[in-house]
Amino acid sequence: MAKIDLAAVPEQRGARYPAPYDAPCKERRVRRLGDAAGLTRLGASHIRLPPGAWSSQRHWHSHEDEFIVVLEGEVVLVTDAGEEILRAGDCAAFKAGVRDGHCAQNRSARDAVLLALSNHSDEDFGEYSDIDLKFTPQPHGAPGEFLRKDGSRA
Repeated sequence: MAKIDLAAVPEQRGARYPAPYDAPCKERRVRRLGDAAGLTRLGASHIRLPPGAWSSQRHWHSHEDEFIVVLEGEVVLVTDAGEEILRAGDCAAFKAGVRDGHCAQNRSARDAVLLALSNHSDEDFGEYSDIDLKFTPQPHGAPGEFLRKDGSRA
């Protein structure tokens, strides 16, 4: 398969975070392009953030590099270094293993659209910088588990 029909890719709304951590991402809409194309080593997602929506909670990955491109609109990139505005055409990258929590927040009055790319790793785990939550490895594409940072169930 070469060309992907974006409209034919199922759209997922929100995030799998346990409440109340899911609230900032409830209106996020994601189409998993890499999965739709049968890719196993590269994740590619088309993300639409309506006004007020976040891409995720601020997080980092142990084994997955991440790269985002703003296709439309603007977002505020929030990292340990602070905040900066990314507009259409701007990119940001996050190296695996660097504990720099990051997320994109749409604080504008119109939708923002991102393309997010990452490698897949069955060993990947990480933490959320601002909340008491971490995620466990996701072997063979199965959903990982959310735990408190002390290891207890969230």
